[in-house]
Amino acid sequence: MRAWIAFWNILCKDMSTYYFKPPNLSWGIILPFAWTLIFFIKTGTPGSLMDIKRILPGVTAMSILFGTTSMLAVTVTFEKKGRSFERLLLAPISLNLLMFAKTSGAVIFGMLNALIPLVMAAILIDLSGVAWWIIMPCIFLIAVSSTFLGLFIAVSVSEVFEAQTFSNFFRFPMVFLCGLFFPIKQLPVILQPISYVLPLTYGVDILQGAVNNGKCNMPFWFDFLMLGIFCAILFLISLRNIKKRWIS
Repeated sequence: MRAWIAFWNILCKDMSTYYFKPPNLSWGIILPFAWTLIFFIKTGTPGSLMDIKRILPGVTAMSILFGTTSMLAVTVTFEKKGRSFERLLLAPISLNLLMFAKTSGAVIFGMLNALIPLVMAAILIDLSGVAWWIIMPCIFLIAVSSTFLGLFIAVSVSEVFEAQTFSNFFRFPMVFLCGLFFPIKQLPVILQPISYVLPLTYGVDILQGAVNNGKCNMPFWFDFLMLGIFCAILFLISLRNIKKRWIS
């Protein structure tokens, strides 16, 4: 019971200190909102809508990816540099539970980011045929995998500006290689294998199938399995690096 009380207090502290601050909250809303407008409305022809269902999965996944990695990579790096992370290690909980508490805020933040393009799309078009029972767990897993990617980045650097630079090393290739806005099969043959070692590829495939009536490249069960595997791998690698670089 004490462990979960500590978990809840760490989560609430992070949400109030970082995620619910007006600048971060507004940034978390404005950036996905701006992206959604850019992709939903054709440049130069206001009111002329693109095929929203086709690009909705990509916009949603990108909102989650950038929101979670940016926030977590900065907050964890900042706390390590300010030595507040070392004080958290004294809490009466295991390292695993501590890191789950530190990452839960970013997961929630990423899921809230995902709602912005979904709500805007629902206002513009009919989404009655969308498989929401598939979309919601997929959004959760994308947020978790992106958050653990941000954790991996934060543990690998020592300065906040390094975290942002290192984040872009992963994020921008994902935008072009994960099938966000065009099929992986259209990529050069030499790049296609790289797409399948990126977690976002499987999340986007699930979203595309759920939004566009099952039009995905892989079975849903396989996509969910791969997302779960990536979540576990990224979390375990981050824990190993924390023990090696920050504790020992």
